[in-house]
Amino acid sequence: MTTVDQAGSWPAGARAAAGDAVTDVATDVVGDAAPAVPGEGATPGTRGRRPSRLLGIRTEVPASWRIGFGVIGVLAILALWFWSSQGDSALIATPSESWSAFTQMVGDGTFQTDLWASAQRVLIGYGISMVIGIVLGIATGTFAAVDAFFEPMIGFLRYIPAPALIPLFLLLLGIDESPKIWLIVVGTAFYNVLMTADVARAVPREMINASYTLGAGRWRILRRVILPHSVPGIIDVARINLAAAWSMLVVAELLAAQSGLGYQLIRSQRFRAIDAMFAILIAFGVIGLLSDVLLRQVRNRVAPWSRP
Repeated sequence: MTTVDQAGSWPAGARAAAGDAVTDVATDVVGDAAPAVPGEGATPGTRGRRPSRLLGIRTEVPASWRIGFGVIGVLAILALWFWSSQGDSALIATPSESWSAFTQMVGDGTFQTDLWASAQRVLIGYGISMVIGIVLGIATGTFAAVDAFFEPMIGFLRYIPAPALIPLFLLLLGIDESPKIWLIVVGTAFYNVLMTADVARAVPREMINASYTLGAGRWRILRRVILPHSVPGIIDVARINLAAAWSMLVVAELLAAQSGLGYQLIRSQRFRAIDAMFAILIAFGVIGLLSDVLLRQVRNRVAPWSRP
């Protein structure tokens, strides 16, 4: 007969071994998780050492360090650009040549005109895209029946490359502003819908159940729980997919445009104005960076509870 202790049905030897194993695991976990406390025997290279402020997982980094690292990153890009432009190749303009081209475009007013034309197309096209994305995204992320209806449709349409629709847009809409705007809409709307739907699905089920328990109806939950909880995620969706809108803009301004940053970029390439090309590319990057920072600030002000 096997000896069994009084506390359960395990053999006495097996129970003792299991207890020792649990004790060892608990010691390892506590030792790895506990921070070092000065004066309590914590030494470098042992368990319990304080995590790195720079490489710790999800640890806060001081604002001054973030700014410093950002400046270093920008300087690194500029240094690489300067080094690449020092060869015999005439295909890479130097920073000074690009700056001269930029100041010339600003001086004669062409940059301001092209920037305003491009900004209008992006604001209108991407604005329409975001309205479609928010309405359909919240609906598909909230109601299973709506999701079942739109999922096959969106799954089919989003794999059609937007630039492939250019001939159709030209036939249907002509060569005015309409095809340019709708190319931006089609090139970004489906991604806005899918990503907004994921934001709506991320609303905790416990909040919805608690609202039902308190007597809230379906539309009240949608208005007072799902929409407010989804606001920071929707702003992040707008921030991320805005880059795709500017990418579609360059393609859109191939459609018989007479102004715009994309138009000037293609025109500079045609006439081998390499310095103007680099100036416009840098302008695209600066516009994107400013837009990203602005939307982050909007998210933090509208929903301060969502700050990472």
